[in-house]
Amino acid sequence: MINSKCAQRIIQNSKLKIANGNNSKLKIQNSKFAIAQMTFEEVIGQDEAKQSLVKLIEEHRVPHAMLFCGPMGCGKKALALAFASRLLGDSPLLRQWQHPDLHFSFPTIKKPTMGSDHQPVSDDYAQEWRQLLGDGAYFSIEQWMEAMGAENQQAIITGAESDRLSRRLSMKASQGGYKVCVMWLPERMNVTSANKILKLLEEPPQQTVFILVSEEPEKLLETIRSRTQRFDFKRISDEAIEQALIARRGIDADTAHRIARIANGSWTAALDSLRAGNEASMFFDLFAMLMRYAYSKHVKELKKWSESVAAFGREKQKRMLIYFNRMVRESFMHNFHNPELNYMTAQEEQFCTRFAPFINERNVIELNELFEHSLRDISQNANAKMVFFDIALQTIILITRKKQA
Repeated sequence: MINSKCAQRIIQNSKLKIANGNNSKLKIQNSKFAIAQMTFEEVIGQDEAKQSLVKLIEEHRVPHAMLFCGPMGCGKKALALAFASRLLGDSPLLRQWQHPDLHFSFPTIKKPTMGSDHQPVSDDYAQEWRQLLGDGAYFSIEQWMEAMGAENQQAIITGAESDRLSRRLSMKASQGGYKVCVMWLPERMNVTSANKILKLLEEPPQQTVFILVSEEPEKLLETIRSRTQRFDFKRISDEAIEQALIARRGIDADTAHRIARIANGSWTAALDSLRAGNEASMFFDLFAMLMRYAYSKHVKELKKWSESVAAFGREKQKRMLIYFNRMVRESFMHNFHNPELNYMTAQEEQFCTRFAPFINERNVIELNELFEHSLRDISQNANAKMVFFDIALQTIILITRKKQA
């Protein structure tokens, strides 16, 4: 049994591990795998999609406006960058993403230091954007928000950003070929921006190709969707992720296999697993403590546990609750004794060998709802101590329900 002092040591040691993990992250970013431009060879999996896109260029059938859709981490942005690079002749000017005929547009935030009349545009964050792209094309909106130094702001694409694009794209291509505009997450355009982009799509500048990379295309104006040719990309196969982890990250085959299954077709999720390994280990320890204390009805220890995790930052608390929910699902599926149904690390699998029977049809739905509702409450800035102590008390009821069978 892990006592409360042990809980504190786990949290403190994990802070040190995470600090070391951040250093590892820097090593990954500065390694030979960091790229200055994107080619189709760099895209993980998506072989059929790559062949189709290359064929469009070779047969001179490039649409003036393309909408790339698919789940997060499937490689939409990477494919867009590779396609844009090929259109621009894989020019050396693409190094560090500073080709004069390649234009990026993406969500931005307004910082307190900006003037009251200033609407943020992509140029305000060009350096941060190129730096993040230099580490690879696979990153999430959360990572981009962190790169911008966002706190509680909402990232949007402003009307001023659409005006900027209109001015830039009205100029002739400096290299005499295509001008390419890659817009990431166009669903974050405000109404003014969306209407201005619609006009650009209706009357596109000569030799201009728009590539809109969207995770929620249903949020775009129907008139915008109707003026683009849509390309839907599937999740990356587990085999492709596994092979890429071994070849590009030097991961052993067993670990690569487990990470690939957990990633569920997302290279971004696979990279997150590598970077957050120490944090995930900490969450595992805290989940195991919660379940052991709850089963033993150690209310005093549970109160200390809840106070410890309540001290985490909000984002970390949310990541922990998502992890807890995944562990509940995986524990329940473990009871079916089918390895193909489980997506766990070796440590988690060993724990579930004895723990899984306590997650059953009598409590699995309610446990999932408990963590989902708590995630919502934390997202809405509820009192963290109350939320986590409530989790602890309800877990006592739910985890001991098996005894009533």
